[in-house]
Amino acid sequence: MMATAVMTASAQSTTKSPYSQFGIGILSDRSQGMSRGMNGVGIALQQGDIINTLNPASYGGVDSLTMIFDASVTGQMTNFKEGGTRQNAKTANFDYIVASFRAWRNVGVAVGVLPLSNIGYSYSTSSTINQEYGKLTEAYSGEGGLHEAFFGVGWHVLKPLSIGVNAGYVWGDLNRSVLTSNSNFSSLTKSYTTTVKSYRLEAGMQWRQPIGKKDAVTLGATMSVGHKLNADPKLEIINVSKSDTTSYQISNGLELPWTIAAGLAWQHRNKLTIAADAELQQWGKTAYPVFDNKAYVTSKDIMKDRLTLKLGAEWVPNAVDTRHYLNRIHYRFGAGIATPYYKINGQDGPKDLSVSVGLGLPIQNGYNSRSIVNISGQWVHSSAKDFITENMFRINIGITFNERWFAKWKVE
Repeated sequence: MMATAVMTASAQSTTKSPYSQFGIGILSDRSQGMSRGMNGVGIALQQGDIINTLNPASYGGVDSLTMIFDASVTGQMTNFKEGGTRQNAKTANFDYIVASFRAWRNVGVAVGVLPLSNIGYSYSTSSTINQEYGKLTEAYSGEGGLHEAFFGVGWHVLKPLSIGVNAGYVWGDLNRSVLTSNSNFSSLTKSYTTTVKSYRLEAGMQWRQPIGKKDAVTLGATMSVGHKLNADPKLEIINVSKSDTTSYQISNGLELPWTIAAGLAWQHRNKLTIAADAELQQWGKTAYPVFDNKAYVTSKDIMKDRLTLKLGAEWVPNAVDTRHYLNRIHYRFGAGIATPYYKINGQDGPKDLSVSVGLGLPIQNGYNSRSIVNISGQWVHSSAKDFITENMFRINIGITFNERWFAKWKVE
């Protein structure tokens, strides 16, 4: 199906995976600092000193005295294996930037830019048809992806209940091409392009229930609206030697799925947090553009529902210990599994298995003792029968800058 004979990518892409040619690309991890080390869990997480865009209800708990910024960069090394062939690839880029603050009593807001998907690959395959036609070479390449600029509001309605909503502008280009060539007949290029300018809506809730004086359990849920992306996928088939071009276009032929997620978190004395998430993306109900050698049409046989399960934990020995720095470090762990959201030649795409570790390193100086540097490492194994196996190693470095902007000065 695919070969790793040649593998390059655009510097603007965060992936070099040939699997990014399917669907809208490789779906991005949209979590921030604390969640990254816990493998991306966050549906039920709510703390006043972090930003958690995975559930907009969490904004209602933001600290009333601070302005929070969160940004990060990610570096990734991927090992591709197909048969006896192995190859490595590296990427690095700026990941996200978000900010949050208390707008008024019990209401917090968040703004920022997050990734949604990424496309970046270049590889070729070759085969011998027969003596008459000789060697056939197909070169595959693609770049682009989708991004979201969002604004969110969270409201702490009652002591245990918070609700919230994220509204975002989604944009990006999805570009793919296939060049088929043979020395005995003309070359043929298929160029697939789509420009997206649309929106994304997501609602969430959290219910935090204290248990005794030392523990609390939080239940969270989110729902993202599925809809057409108001994008018109285009296909151009160019016969190079004959200078002949055939063009196709599908009106409003791309869409996002309905997504529902639920999470549960247990917190003990502000020292130990254990959280679990489950998410279902209903891609199986969406249609995707496909060329069947006769026409360019949408089909519901390409996509499939995607289920993601994650488990994560954070442990802080003593967050207020001013004498021993190691006791103030946040130690994080996580694991997860995700099923594919597309099919390849009628078979399911690769399943993802992942584990992560992370550290939250407090910054303490004369004017700031609330900010934290977040470092996490993640291993992701993607595989499917008879297809390429990928092992990805990611390093994410970010900072949650928590500044006391709204405190009143006292003059003596």
